[in-house]
Amino acid sequence: MIEGKVRRISGPIIRASGLGGAGLFDVVEVGEKRIIGEIVRLEQDEAVIQVYEDETGLKIGASAISTGRPLSALLGPGLIGTIYDGIQRPLEVLFKQNGPFMASGSRGNPLDPAKSWTFVPDQEITARLAAGTEVKALPGLTLGTVKETESITCKIMIPPTIRGGRLTELIPPGDYPPDTVVARTDAGEAIPLAQWWPVRIPRPCAERLAPDRPLITGERVIDVFFPLSKGGTAAIPGGFGTGKTMTQHAIAKWCDADVIIYIGCGERGNEMTDVLTDFPKLTDPRTGRSLMERTILIANTSNMPVAAREVSIYTGVTLAEFYRDMGYHVAIMADSTSRWAEALRELSGRMEEMPAEEGFPAYLPTRLAEFYERAGRVRTYGGAEGSISIIGAVSPPGGDFSEPVTQHTKRFIRCFWALDRDLANARHYPAISWIDSYSEYAGEVEPWWEKVNPQWAPVRQEALDLLKKEERLSEIVRLIGPDALPDDQRLILLAADIIKNGFLQQNSFDEVDMYCIPAKQIRLLELIMEFYQRSQACIKLGAPLYKINSLPIRERLSRLKSEVKNDDPEGLLSFEREMRGALEELERGYRNRDML
Repeated sequence: MIEGKVRRISGPIIRASGLGGAGLFDVVEVGEKRIIGEIVRLEQDEAVIQVYEDETGLKIGASAISTGRPLSALLGPGLIGTIYDGIQRPLEVLFKQNGPFMASGSRGNPLDPAKSWTFVPDQEITARLAAGTEVKALPGLTLGTVKETESITCKIMIPPTIRGGRLTELIPPGDYPPDTVVARTDAGEAIPLAQWWPVRIPRPCAERLAPDRPLITGERVIDVFFPLSKGGTAAIPGGFGTGKTMTQHAIAKWCDADVIIYIGCGERGNEMTDVLTDFPKLTDPRTGRSLMERTILIANTSNMPVAAREVSIYTGVTLAEFYRDMGYHVAIMADSTSRWAEALRELSGRMEEMPAEEGFPAYLPTRLAEFYERAGRVRTYGGAEGSISIIGAVSPPGGDFSEPVTQHTKRFIRCFWALDRDLANARHYPAISWIDSYSEYAGEVEPWWEKVNPQWAPVRQEALDLLKKEERLSEIVRLIGPDALPDDQRLILLAADIIKNGFLQQNSFDEVDMYCIPAKQIRLLELIMEFYQRSQACIKLGAPLYKINSLPIRERLSRLKSEVKNDDPEGLLSFEREMRGALEELERGYRNRDML
């Protein structure tokens, strides 16, 4: 350990002399309360430290002790279901210690040292060691398992830092605390049940795989129009009240990821309170048990120390990489990266760095890239397939998508779900704009969707084209009204309205409509587009639009999403027969009239 003295204090940025021998990004304990900080710059014998706790009362001349190790997360059984702050302190433990207000210098073990976990060693490794057969200590080798929750089994693996040698010892089955050494190598390296990993260093993998499998969310506007791959990156930008957090909640509950990590980064305290109270009450639709049995929450509200907000996303993605390496598919909800960028801006200003656009530091794009590039679908060292999908909310001031955080984020993500205030005001949720949003994963996930329904790509494109035509026509309608348009153009407005209300809009409080399986999603859109095409044929034969609009199937088509359950394909077939019969009868009547 190296000890220095505090020389200058500027909010969360502290300058200390005597730390020239410390390393960049080493953890430092400052003052009598030993508040945690991190060295972010070294200038000869002086270190610039950003502290992650309230430094009220800290004085010039206080001690600053370097621990000699970088800021790290403890990875092991017990992470699932826990609520942490940005530096992995368990908030429930701190609440019991200090009450609702966190005191500076508060400590809490990331994993409860008093709790024992049932470790089941790998039978093959145990048998080989007992027979005296050599077992190579390779990264990713599973030494045993721990049943963490009913939904998640934690694999205890050889970390990527150990490369070579052979195993000499593996403990027998039993209940052990997190600091127990479960195996040793002939090089004298100990492998504990829980292992530390520096949060700013990505965990390596054996191979990166193509993002050609969609993350199914149950939200039709996402899965069909703007799909996200497993291992993909997405941004949800939107102004205040447009539904960023609610959209992330819906995805967290219904998506087919194995583990959910929710990072509340700089959000308002009451909003984070809703998350912390609602998530434990949510039922996992896959297991019928609590959603917290496969969820980790990281809470850094806007009134908590700003430096901890900056590091919280690195802590969250490090926990995600831990479960990815076991072969799980992980989804990260970062809410919001704008607040994280504001923390960067404040820290940069305190360090007197040259600002770039709107006061953000010049390295903002680099930091965003470091975060989003840790997503991906990979082949792990253990031979399994895992992925990390990152969905970051962006809160542009005034809903201005041209501001720096949104623009730089678009450089590093491939899926953009733009929230529209007009849709939110009209209570159209999810309020994802079909005009401003896009997904670059559509071509890559097309083979997967073709197995569900070969018509996915053409029907999706036809629907998007129709909505774009409606957008252009709506400008004319605002000037002269819809009655001035010919029937074929008014049909476009009608069909687009059915797509909006009967397909894109989704009710989270409707037991049938809150989640939609892929097969039902594409069949609904197929039926709407078939209704449009057959109605076009009727209009060409001379049928007036009011005849089509007055058909009972027209209203039913908008309600079909709530009337037909996911497990009732016969309901869609029955409606399809009824719709075809009604439109064919109308078409026949006008064809016969022309013949006469």
